[in-house]
Order: sequence, then C-alpha cells, then structure tokens
Amino acid sequence: MNASPQLPLDGQRILELAARSMFDLFANASEGMLLVDRAARVVWINDQYKRFLPALGFQRVEDFVGHPVSDVVHNTQMHRVLETGKPILIDLLSNKAGTFVVSRIPLRDEGGNVIGALGIVLFDHPETTLQPLIHKFAALQRDLDDARRELASQRKSKHTLASFVGTSPAAVEVKRQARRAAQSSSPVLLLGETGTGKELLAHAIHAASARSRGHFVSVNIAAVPDTLLEAEFFGVAPGAYTGADRKGREGKFKLADGGTLFLDEIGDMPLALQPKLLRALQEGEIEPLGSNRLVPFDARVIAATSRDLAALVREGKFREDLYYRLNVLPIKVPPLRERRADIPALAEVLVEDIAFRNGSAPFELGPEAMAMLAAQKWRGNTRELRNVLEQAAMRSDSNHIEEHQLAQVLRDAGIERMPPAPQPLHAAVAGAREPLRPLAEQVAEVERQAIAAALAATNGNKVAAAKLLGISRAKLYERLEIVA
Repeated sequence: MNASPQLPLDGQRILELAARSMFDLFANASEGMLLVDRAARVVWINDQYKRFLPALGFQRVEDFVGHPVSDVVHNTQMHRVLETGKPILIDLLSNKAGTFVVSRIPLRDEGGNVIGALGIVLFDHPETTLQPLIHKFAALQRDLDDARRELASQRKSKHTLASFVGTSPAAVEVKRQARRAAQSSSPVLLLGETGTGKELLAHAIHAASARSRGHFVSVNIAAVPDTLLEAEFFGVAPGAYTGADRKGREGKFKLADGGTLFLDEIGDMPLALQPKLLRALQEGEIEPLGSNRLVPFDARVIAATSRDLAALVREGKFREDLYYRLNVLPIKVPPLRERRADIPALAEVLVEDIAFRNGSAPFELGPEAMAMLAAQKWRGNTRELRNVLEQAAMRSDSNHIEEHQLAQVLRDAGIERMPPAPQPLHAAVAGAREPLRPLAEQVAEVERQAIAAALAATNGNKVAAAKLLGISRAKLYERLEIVA
C-alpha cells in the first residue's frame, strides 16, 4: 500500500517525456518553429524556419535571432500570448514571407509564470486542405489594406492653390497670403462668408506646407452635437463611460499629428469647451475623455468661420484669449461680388466638374448667360453659383444654356436677379480715368481685364480666347499663370 506515493513521480516523468515528444514532433513535422523569451526576443528557431528568413529580409540567422520579435516578424501576435498567458491555437499570419496557419503557445516555469512563448508554423504549402481558407484570408487582408490606403488618401489634401480659381486682384491677393501662410507653422484664421472657398484654401495651405505628407483632418464644429465635441476633439480613453469602446478612440487632434487640423465654423465652438481648446493649442498636448494621461500632439491648426469673431468676443460668446491665439495669420476670403471678373473662369470649372460627376458632356453657356452670372450678388457665393448651374443643367434638353433659362432658375430659387453691367468700350479708357499709377501696374490690370473678357466671350474656351486676343494658346496659359 506504499506504492501510491510513487505515482506522482511516475506521472511527472511521463508528462516530461510527453512534452519532449510533442516538442520533437512539432519541431520535425511542422513547417517551422521559433521561441521567444519573456522580453519577446527571439532566442531560437529550428532549421525549417530558417528558409523564411530571406523573404523576411534577413540573410543571416544572427540578424534575426536575438532581436525583438515585433521587429523581425511583421503582424506577430507573440506579445499578446506573453501578456495574456493564453495560447492562440489556430490563426492565420500574413507577412512578406507569405500566409501561414500558425499556433502560439505560452511557456511557464514551475511556479506557473510565463517565461516565453513558442510559435509553430503548421501549414504553408498550397496543396494543404486549408489553402481555400488562406486564400479567403489573404483576399480579406488585401481589401483591408485597400481600405486603409483609401482612408489615408482621403486625409490627404484634395486641393492646391491652383484650385482657387481667379485672376482678379482680390483672388490674387488671397493666394499670395495663402502661400505666405503655408511657409509658417502658426495658426491661420480664414474669415469670409459661407461658400467662398475657405475649406479649399485650408487644403491648399496644407498642400503647400512642410506638413503636406501628413494627414489633413477636418472637423465641422457646427455639425457635431455639443455633447460629443470633446470626444471628437480629444478622443476617449478605454472604458471611459458605459458603451465606450474598450480600445478607446483617438480624437481629431491626435489623428492630425504631424499634419494639419482644420477647425471649420470655429465661431460655433461652445463656450464651455473653449478653455480646453486653448490649453491644447498652447501646450501641444491633450487629455482624452476619461483619462488622466496627457497625450502630446504636433498639428498645425487652421480655423475658419463665417461669423464675426470680434463681435462674439465683445458679446462674451467667444474667449478673447482663444481669439488672439487663432488670429495670428488672418486671411479674409472675398465674396464673389467682390471679384466678378473671376466668375466666367469659375463657372467653366464648375461646369466641367458637374459634367464629370454626372457622367455627361460639359454644357456651354452663351455670352448673355455668362454676363448674367457675372452680374448677380451671389449671397451663397460659389456654393450658390454651383447650385444654379446644376439646376440649369438638369432642366435643359441640350448642352447649351441661354440667358432665359438661367433667369428662370434664378426666379424659381428666389434669387434677386441683377441686370448685366454695361461693358466699357475699351478697358484702357476705363483705366485712364483712374488715379495715375505705375505703367506696369496699369498694363497688368488691362491685361487681366482683356483675358477675363475674352474668356467670358468664348464661354471659357481658352483656344478660342487665345485666337480672339491674337496670341497663341501657350502664350495665354503663360499670361494666366503670371496674373494668377
């Protein structure tokens, strides 16, 4: 009856032999094995695993073994096994060496403490029965990569300064100020009526800046409920409140790290949240909702508003210190009625874009129709002009829009119709009545007027405009570039 104390020793020996046998079995039968220590460094690989090294970018074993596993194996999950102590028995791993079925098993000492992990490549040959699953996984991985690239491209700048159409003095001055702002890292404040192109200019400033390789992240403050703005700006810590994502969520400030953050309609910023925004701008760090940890960020801020911020400051609705923090490089974006000479060229661009989006041929605007467009007040500016052109295109049975068709659209939209302004007999005559200016300045002004008139007369057709002016098309493009 004294034999029972001997059983645990025999059981322990059997267990050790079984573990050794299993290890030898996997080492010989698997497609590859690697071992990492508690610090997640690769400490051993078997001979089968060595054949993956060239595809992973390593020519020698010593360039692989001894290094952190996350540095040498892309998409590894060995850290997760070490942190949780739980195995991942069946998984798909995809990296530069291919797509594999793998197992990851934690290793423990006598006290049950995790001392490392074993990674096993189970299958890698196309002839295995799991290959259809691998193909499906690889296809899903490609779709995910495509989606990530698309998201990244959407956060790139969509416009450049060339996208701000116009050669009028007002448009030229705005582009000059925007180029100057692009060379600085100070906050920019874009001021102007709705629809004047403030967001387009924000994109253009980012594209011309040293941060153009970073993300352009936009948030319309007026479109986000006040209760969600703090989370939208600063992010949410994991489990900050009931229903919050367990992984947390990054805010717009962090997403814009290394790039540009565009705060549209900053005049609608809730007064209670303005101190946090000011602190973030001053200190270069944010505190996610539900967290006590400060997170640094490096983003250039461009703000825009159609409201009178100075008046809001006087009324106590906008913090004065935040106003001065944002109003470092102010740019006033003029309304269309202050740059009527740009309307023909702008209408041409809008017509082409409308046709592209609708999958149709661009329609043409008659001279009288173009003159009517140039005469309107355009309270909604470019956005309103585009809407009128879209309506005219949808109502017309041909690709030619006349004055009476536009007049009907304006009436139905409740837009006050203004008669076309009379054209001077000669631009130089009008210029002669102005105060005396340097000759070069007068010549440049006359040239701008002549080009704008030619484009208006030819419905924006540059080839026809060049013939009308008696110059080559190349010369016209050259002059357009100079006056822009």
